[in-house]
Amino acid sequence: MAGTSEQLYVSSPGPYIMATATPTHPPLLPTESDVPSLAPGSYDIEKQREGPVHISSQSEYETVVSEFQQSDTVIIDWDGPDDPLNPRNWSTRKKWAAAATVSAFTFISPVSSSMLAPAVEQVAQEFNITNSTEIALTISVFVLAYAVGPLFLGPLSEIYGRALILRAANLWFLAWNLGCGFAQNKGQLIAFRFLSGLGGSAPLATGGAVLSDMWLPEQRGEAIAIYSLAPLLGPVIGPVAGGWIAERSTWRWVFWSTTIAAAIVQVCSIPFLKETFAPVLLEKKAARVRKEMDVEKGNQRAVRTVFQTPERVWKQLILKAMVRPFVLLIQEPIIQLVALYLAFIYGVIYLVLTTIPDIFSNVYHENVGIGGLHYIALGLGLFLTSQANARLLDRVYIYFKMRNGGVGRPEFRLPTVLPGAFFLPIGLFMSGWAAEKHAPWIVTDIGLAFIGSGMILTFQGMQTYVIDAFTTYAASALAAVSCFRSLAGFGFPLFAPPMYNALGYGKGNTILAAVALAIGPPSVFMFWKYGDRIRGMSRYAGKSALSAKKEKQ
Repeated sequence: MAGTSEQLYVSSPGPYIMATATPTHPPLLPTESDVPSLAPGSYDIEKQREGPVHISSQSEYETVVSEFQQSDTVIIDWDGPDDPLNPRNWSTRKKWAAAATVSAFTFISPVSSSMLAPAVEQVAQEFNITNSTEIALTISVFVLAYAVGPLFLGPLSEIYGRALILRAANLWFLAWNLGCGFAQNKGQLIAFRFLSGLGGSAPLATGGAVLSDMWLPEQRGEAIAIYSLAPLLGPVIGPVAGGWIAERSTWRWVFWSTTIAAAIVQVCSIPFLKETFAPVLLEKKAARVRKEMDVEKGNQRAVRTVFQTPERVWKQLILKAMVRPFVLLIQEPIIQLVALYLAFIYGVIYLVLTTIPDIFSNVYHENVGIGGLHYIALGLGLFLTSQANARLLDRVYIYFKMRNGGVGRPEFRLPTVLPGAFFLPIGLFMSGWAAEKHAPWIVTDIGLAFIGSGMILTFQGMQTYVIDAFTTYAASALAAVSCFRSLAGFGFPLFAPPMYNALGYGKGNTILAAVALAIGPPSVFMFWKYGDRIRGMSRYAGKSALSAKKEKQ
């Protein structure tokens, strides 16, 4: 072995390990030929050193380490496909506990984003805000932070892990959201809202990545369906509660109540949300191996995981990770098209959220508390459709996978999106003209339910599509999409009052419905027909294809 450059692969924690030697140096994301098989086996020490070595005792471990005195690097990987430390091998109960916690994080922030809407008139009176755009800004500035936060929180979760970033960001949100309740002028309120939105944006970038860490593509549809419901159901439930708080108490309790809820979620995350990101977990395993090496006996060598290179420098890694969402948004056609479509959908939902109080107070002459109850119609459309789609996503994916010779494709998530592309414009048209013509309130509510149904079908399908296409870089991909859509969520409510004042609810919603028809169905068809070809030209989606192959094995 003298004079050779070899590496020792270690694939289980502690001293009882599995190892193999190879002359190759895996890149940051190794190819299948670079990573040794972890299946059981052994070899003759005098022959070329290939294949795994079984180690069942401390003495055997010391023997193997001694035999590889001249190897350059120890490579850390999972202990085979059934390693219990691998999040994909966790029990169903443990996975769903983590998924529920992430969904709670994702739910509480959007609740705060829209809960102020029914109470905004109180805020305007107290701070003497008369401009309609400034009034809308107190609500939508929170969503503007959604466009900024994921761009650095998503990449940071790919360096330091999902759980750490989620908890730290929630603490940041909690602190500034509490501050909103003590704001003394409109400047403080707007600034504190933006800062709290930065922390609240973390689950939008990292939540889907957590689910991707735990489930295979054909298993993750139901979990992502529930997770995707949270950022849309939150803004619906928020105003219902906010309306009654505004009527019975002060607008400041809108923020104090959500702060209490965020604190409860933070405490629950400690036992239920464990780290899921493989590179971080393997780095912890590598740290244990380094600690066990005996420096005095000359056993100290470089130790790294299969995701690292010897030349890895933290400064360069952080720089690459922070830039990656921008690169994806600029270079990846898939991200650009999905972001454009979801930006319109997200903008519409926040436009609807901010106009519901006006419709039911000015057209139907209801008080704030009763008017807020009409958000339930939107919520019912979201919730009921989400539950049905959660059961369909994986079934549809598996059906098309079987028809494709057992090979899955991200495009198999799209069939459930198509009905949503038609439900949304139907709902916009119905609710707009019902309000314009003073039709019974139930007609307007049915239109709102169609809007909710169309939104959740689109969000669940397209978000799962992005996660499947960019598995390894799911957090950065979701951050790029979230940035674009959040800018729309910020901007749409600002032009809503002038648009409806000029055109009325009927013509205004008809224009939005026409745009939805022009964008929705053609986008779904294009992704279905040309998505595979577009991904083939992608640098990042191409790397995710490797992950899909390894998952299948």
